[in-house]
Amino acid sequence: MLYYLFNYLDQIDFPGAGMFKYVSFRSGLALILSLFISTAIGRKIIDKLQRLQIGETVRDLGLEGQMTKKGTPTMGGIIIIISILVPALLCAKLNNIYLILMIITTIWMGAIGFADDYIKVFRKNKAGLRGRSKIIGQIGLGLIVGLVFYFSPNIVIRENTEVLNKENVVEQVNIHPDVTKSTKTTIPFLKNNNFDYSSLVSWAGPYKEEATWIVFVLVVIFIVTAVSNGANLTDGLDGLAAGSSAIIGVALGILGYMSSHAEFASFLNIMFIPGAEELVVFAAAFFGATVGFLWYNAYPAQVFMGDTGSLTLGGIIAVFAIIIRKELLIPILCGVFLAESLSVMMQVAYFKYTKRKYGAGKRIFKMTPLHHHFQKEGNAGIEALWQKPFSIVPESKIVVRFWLVGIILAVITIVTLKMR
Repeated sequence: MLYYLFNYLDQIDFPGAGMFKYVSFRSGLALILSLFISTAIGRKIIDKLQRLQIGETVRDLGLEGQMTKKGTPTMGGIIIIISILVPALLCAKLNNIYLILMIITTIWMGAIGFADDYIKVFRKNKAGLRGRSKIIGQIGLGLIVGLVFYFSPNIVIRENTEVLNKENVVEQVNIHPDVTKSTKTTIPFLKNNNFDYSSLVSWAGPYKEEATWIVFVLVVIFIVTAVSNGANLTDGLDGLAAGSSAIIGVALGILGYMSSHAEFASFLNIMFIPGAEELVVFAAAFFGATVGFLWYNAYPAQVFMGDTGSLTLGGIIAVFAIIIRKELLIPILCGVFLAESLSVMMQVAYFKYTKRKYGAGKRIFKMTPLHHHFQKEGNAGIEALWQKPFSIVPESKIVVRFWLVGIILAVITIVTLKMR
């Protein structure tokens, strides 16, 4: 909104109004606004949640410090959502299709998470929203994003083409002057790093184009569901999900900025995405909101984000990566989320297998998701090879170590663009 106001003021030569033309200025402003909003309204929302007695219900699992969290206000994801949407609406171009998709994603996933928290808190149903309903909501968002990609004429790319010398070495990378509607994406580590989903349906013959888009929509649905659930599982320790998401947000913002400039896209040999620069403003608001939320969510937490926040963060990360055609980098960038999800799946599968085979279920980890494994005494799985029980790791140390892993993975993700 402010962009249009200052654009008008610039036309009448108002001093300084031209600053709003620059993405860097608007991104910086969005970051400052999101930090201010999250810290300013955070305390008021926490107080309101306490008055409404919207506290966390804790089941005793024998984890260190677990019962001290009982009664801590939850549904704090409202703080994150407001702190993202307000700066984005104020500082970005509202007619940008990518920004519209990110706003829809934020509201959609926030609504699913809010419904889940509402059922848990107000209806005293610990199970929350039925798993089937949650999955349907995530599939719905995936369908919206996939179909908008298919139908919108504004979602296009300018492809990167390599110029080879006599030794078959890339001499330079040119960005094609014409825009094209494509299902191509970036694949890491390979020299020719453009992957087209159409290669998966070469058998479709004359229906290849339609089949390609069907595959693309299915991939979008899978990514949105997987990443949002991964973020949800990661939200188990004070500051873990918020801090990990902030790190991922910085990496996505950098990748978005590079993808929106032809010169940088040519240097990195990635496709140029016209209009993606507005995503940098959104990424700045996302980072500011998550860091501002950490002011209250860092150990010991004064508020939990609940599913309202965790599902929203995961959905935003997934859709953002899809928009900038970097979804195949998610296993690296969101490695923390992936590890948390895999730990749960491995634990459940191994427990069922051993129970069926031996009559008693065995565990790989002491407890899942993975971050809880380090909070319990004793041994499990491979650790049982040692007789000495592994000691408990303090919660704050677990969180910081996961953050460090997240930072390393974010750096690797960006570096992969030149590792071919």
